[in-house]
Amino acid sequence: MADSDVPQPPVHHRRPPRPRGGAAVAEGFAAELRRRLSSGAAAAARASFGADSGDESASGEPSSSSPSRRRGGVDSNGEASSAAGGGGRGGGGDFAAFTFRAAAPVHRKAKESPLSSDAIFKQSHAGLFNLCIVVLVAVNSRLIIENLMKYGLLIRAGFWFNDKSLRDWPLLMCCLSLPAFPLGAFAVEKLAFNNLITDAVATCLHIILSTTEIVYPVLVILKCDSAVLSGFLLMFIACIVWLKLVSFAHTNHDIRQLTMGGKKADNELSTVDMDNLHPPTLGSLIYFMMAPTLCYQPSYPRTSCVRKGWLIRQIILCLIFTGLQGFIIEQYINPIVVNSQHPLKGGLLNAVETVLKLSVPNVYLWLCMFYAFFHLWLNILAEILRFGDREFYKDWWNAKTIDEYWRKWNMPVHKWVVRHIYFPCMRNGISKEVAVLISFLVSAILHELCVAVPCRIIKFWAFLGIMLQIPLIILTAYLKSKFRDTMVGNMIFWFFFCIYGQPMCVLLYYHDVMNRIEKAR
Repeated sequence: MADSDVPQPPVHHRRPPRPRGGAAVAEGFAAELRRRLSSGAAAAARASFGADSGDESASGEPSSSSPSRRRGGVDSNGEASSAAGGGGRGGGGDFAAFTFRAAAPVHRKAKESPLSSDAIFKQSHAGLFNLCIVVLVAVNSRLIIENLMKYGLLIRAGFWFNDKSLRDWPLLMCCLSLPAFPLGAFAVEKLAFNNLITDAVATCLHIILSTTEIVYPVLVILKCDSAVLSGFLLMFIACIVWLKLVSFAHTNHDIRQLTMGGKKADNELSTVDMDNLHPPTLGSLIYFMMAPTLCYQPSYPRTSCVRKGWLIRQIILCLIFTGLQGFIIEQYINPIVVNSQHPLKGGLLNAVETVLKLSVPNVYLWLCMFYAFFHLWLNILAEILRFGDREFYKDWWNAKTIDEYWRKWNMPVHKWVVRHIYFPCMRNGISKEVAVLISFLVSAILHELCVAVPCRIIKFWAFLGIMLQIPLIILTAYLKSKFRDTMVGNMIFWFFFCIYGQPMCVLLYYHDVMNRIEKAR
């Protein structure tokens, strides 16, 4: 019989006995410990310990659900390991499961608390956000029930349209006649590009057209006894058309200077820039007047198609949030305002109490307005027209200064101001501070027109509200430079816009309108 057929006795690999006593024993034990801790079994043990103890330093290592964790696995040296805290015969498990033992270090590196200023923005706060949503739903559900029990349902069938709405037909006719002014501006540009009139004459005609376009609705509103909401919508549309007319005239004047005035365009202009140095066409004008932008250019980036399903969902959401705004106004804001006193004539505590009571529904109304207009409505227009650039706002809610808020809150207006006011002022040698002052002055005048004209009172509350942002810009900029990464400026922004500023303007204009109506009677 061959030797290979003779059964061999099993070979038992015994671990050499551990030497006892002396420094050599400790050094050998430490070396063996380091070797075992670097093995696969020890890595799995560290990972499971990190998961159980909340230590994220073991991320990327085998998880606690790995096979070697669930049942005795095999380490990188082919030796059996045990995931139970006592581990195996012969003492080998003592090293592999060292992470589970009391001698294992728990504190391995310096860490910040999750809510400290250095670490608060390094992790997600989705759970806290969900908590805020749940608390808001609970609190406001109680407020809704309390409001309905106190006032009943204040929304009536004639909320959107009634017999009194028929008296606003002159405002509707005025709104429908506003497209005549862009057509007049287009005729002026055609004459200028054909060298039939000079640039100076074209500029004068554009000034006359734009001034008439903004004065015409003002006269119609002041002459007719229309509702405040109807007058506001007309002035809002008229201001948009005015901004578009200014951009159309200014842009085409610049195009004429670059293409017809003997000046050469900069070499740094890209192909896209050169493609926009063309005379206007009727199609480009019509598209610009309908597009969700205030800055004219002969062509815009376009999307490939219209997403019909997405568009229908956005329209439904827009209708829902528009109705929600009406509900908030009629059910919450009107009762508070009607039962209030003039904030500048009553007691201080009474005024503070009314402003704070009005601030909560005003914040809801403001956020609904922002979402319905800047996100839903402008995206609906962009989708229908396949308008590509849909950056209608940025993360204004994270603004640490008032200046940062104005640069992120309304991107169409911000781009218009930068393009047609701020940079032209800088190119003409005006300092940056004066250019900012002029930009806020134009914005304040437009805000005053949109609010004061429909109310038919000139008290300059909206004008002052915009111009007083300049000291706040200086204050929040100082706080940001003084205390780096501080959110104090963000808190100041929220306070002056939501808690104090807007409710105060609502109260002031309401009582001024009521006083005007009482005097008229």
